[in-house]
Amino acid sequence: MLRVSMNETGREVDMQVINGRADTDSEVEFATELAAFAEAVASQDEAKLDSARQVLRDTAGSAVLVDAAGVAGNFQRMVRIADSMGIPVDSMDNEISNHVREELDLYRFRSAENSMRSV
Repeated sequence: MLRVSMNETGREVDMQVINGRADTDSEVEFATELAAFAEAVASQDEAKLDSARQVLRDTAGSAVLVDAAGVAGNFQRMVRIADSMGIPVDSMDNEISNHVREELDLYRFRSAENSMRSV
């Protein structure tokens, strides 16, 4: 979704931010703080989340924090609904998604054992 959005808007976004390498020259305002917040949400580490939440609020303001939390919550909701219905994430033979998986080295995660590479 992010890659399609980038193509549609003509904006440049470093996809490696997903791997914790935030681009300080990003066109995305507060990219470093948003990436840290997203990582903290995914980590399920309360102390890490408390810290990232406070840094984001102090740097970007409460409105940005609320929006970021809403986006994170929406993604969690969508994943849980798809999982409960047995909907697969993507077709594993999709060239675009395979390229993104390779670029971000997503096969390194233990959960990738449930997926099959088609490359």
